[in-house]
Amino acid sequence: MNEPDDARLLAIEGLSTGIRLRKSTVGAVNGVDLHLRRGETLGLVGESGCGKSMTGLSVMGLLPPGGHVTAGSIRLEGRELVGLPEKDYQRIRGNEIAMIFQDPMTSLNPTRTIGAQVAEPVRLHRGASPKEARDRALEMLALVGIARPAERLGQYPHELSGGLRQRVMIAMALSCEPKALIADEPTTALDVTVQAQVLRLLHDLKDRLGMAMLLITHDMGVIAQWADRVSVMYAGAIVESARTDELFTGMRHPYAQALLACTPRLTQRREHTLYSIPGSPPDLAHPPAGCRFAARCAHATDRCRTDEPPLTEPSPGHALACWNPVDGPLAPTTSETQPAQPDEAQPAPDGAAQAVLDDETWPVSDDETQPADAVIDVDGLVKEYAAGRSLRPGGRRSVKAVSGVSFAVAPGRTFGLVGESGCGKSTLARMIVALEKPSSGGVTALGGDLGALRGRGLRRHRRNLQMMFQDPFDALDPRMRVSAILREPFAAQGIGSAKEQLAAIRDLLDEVGLPHGVLERYPHEFSGGQRQRIALARALALNPRVIVADEPVSALDVSIRSQVLNLMKRLQARHRLTYVVISHDLTVVRYLADTVGVMYLGKLVEVGTPDDIYLRAAHPYTAGLIAAVPEPDPAAEPPGGQDGMGAELPSPFDPPSGCRFRTRCPRAQALCAEKEPVLRDFDPGHTAACHFPLRDPQPA
Repeated sequence: MNEPDDARLLAIEGLSTGIRLRKSTVGAVNGVDLHLRRGETLGLVGESGCGKSMTGLSVMGLLPPGGHVTAGSIRLEGRELVGLPEKDYQRIRGNEIAMIFQDPMTSLNPTRTIGAQVAEPVRLHRGASPKEARDRALEMLALVGIARPAERLGQYPHELSGGLRQRVMIAMALSCEPKALIADEPTTALDVTVQAQVLRLLHDLKDRLGMAMLLITHDMGVIAQWADRVSVMYAGAIVESARTDELFTGMRHPYAQALLACTPRLTQRREHTLYSIPGSPPDLAHPPAGCRFAARCAHATDRCRTDEPPLTEPSPGHALACWNPVDGPLAPTTSETQPAQPDEAQPAPDGAAQAVLDDETWPVSDDETQPADAVIDVDGLVKEYAAGRSLRPGGRRSVKAVSGVSFAVAPGRTFGLVGESGCGKSTLARMIVALEKPSSGGVTALGGDLGALRGRGLRRHRRNLQMMFQDPFDALDPRMRVSAILREPFAAQGIGSAKEQLAAIRDLLDEVGLPHGVLERYPHEFSGGQRQRIALARALALNPRVIVADEPVSALDVSIRSQVLNLMKRLQARHRLTYVVISHDLTVVRYLADTVGVMYLGKLVEVGTPDDIYLRAAHPYTAGLIAAVPEPDPAAEPPGGQDGMGAELPSPFDPPSGCRFRTRCPRAQALCAEKEPVLRDFDPGHTAACHFPLRDPQPA
């Protein structure tokens, strides 16, 4: 894209970055061209492993050991940064260019106070005195919307919520008012409500301070709402660049088209499979010849597999690298239109057994309200954790994680739980599979009272209750091969001979779409999608009737997420599995669940069918969650405006009196503080607990 150099604040041309390994070199970035103007946001989007973060680290001069820029130029206001001595780079880093990293908990120093960390850039780059630096830190914490900033100065990172930690990271990055800001997945680990707040904050501060921002993400919804221009990156290279509105309405590269088609929507029809890209990005230590996307592309030809397409500009401001361009987005997956299938001659390297979009559909019951013959019955469940003495006379503090939750799940159905982090969802999940004991109330699973079972009886009962954890890498023992991981449930229950166990393990791999050759490999040798398939295979090993899935796809890219969700639905239909699915991603629960429960600070505040919850929400909290979901449409209103839930989640140590949501509710009145609302009926099977609901309840 031709443009005078003086119009560009940051210009990256032909950037190539390599990472030297013991036996090879990974070409993490390959000939990248990007530029940033003052006051604009450039979105850089693509799957994990495509080189987005490495591009940002190359600009910051923070490459990992073995990393080096092998070619190209990085210029800030005309000044060349490639080859700059480290001492000179230190004067620029954090001062003229700053970076917000993906996980604030690992980026902040746990041994230093928040005030010291926010003040540090000002002391280093501006020579501020301790008092001046402290005053600047106080000013920045207030600027990023942190309540009681003076109190936060003396706190440590572990004392803050995820949203507050990310705001601290933003305050640190902006303390010296940099000219350019690189935001690397700044909201990936955050709830949808906090995500909306942080992105709105970054946008407003960028405009106020006149910065340029490079927004790195794999979320097309975030790009659509917040970026002025977008560059799509695949396997280390830019494959398409355009204005955001132009790319979303008229993209030309099949990969950009596929990324948008994979993006989950609240309007997704539950009876249809999700669109997904088969396979995974190539190994950049040994990149394929020709177009690097060819092995996963539905439009690939022989030329694509031999000749690499150059990045050209078919129209002003729109760059493209493709031999067989497409014409705009696919028809939405909410319609009956089926997209083109990939070339079946090209195997899917991620062990994906499905095509881009199967013709398969799932049965959807007409009656989703009756939990007759429930296999899971949760009755008045309460869980409190003792946490030392209270400052109040005579009391001990306790974390009120779950408070009086009741629901039931029928065989072969899915109950979805949504809510922000800290609402008690994961604690509830652990009690359902008897990994935690309730303080009061009970769980009846498959006709047995879990609270009354002990020892061998509980172990036998657990065969039918299995759990999928959020991060498959943490859930799988890194010292065990896949064969040992999948054999362990059979050995623990004393089931079958070694030969019979091996046969059962191979059947499990067939079920989840993995080849038998994976048995001798370790967890670290797999992609995130493959690891989650292994975790699902382990959960299925004992042929359970109930699987509790705690954030089963939150750690996965959007395309791999679609593959795993489709697999879960396929297995449920085949084995009549009952699921309890927990997620803060409302689109995931919308797709999987027959009944949805909305949880806030330990309580269920609304329960109903997906249509009840997403189309006819009665509780203001439910409506706030839905409004915070970013739409992959540049024309849509960005979430996180004045009507959003701006306050932080209250502490579970001391939840508000009456309605626990009242401190964040735009409809709250005096009654909400005085009296706790009870669940009332709005439709058959649709209940909500609110004094001033968004809809009129049924007559008592």
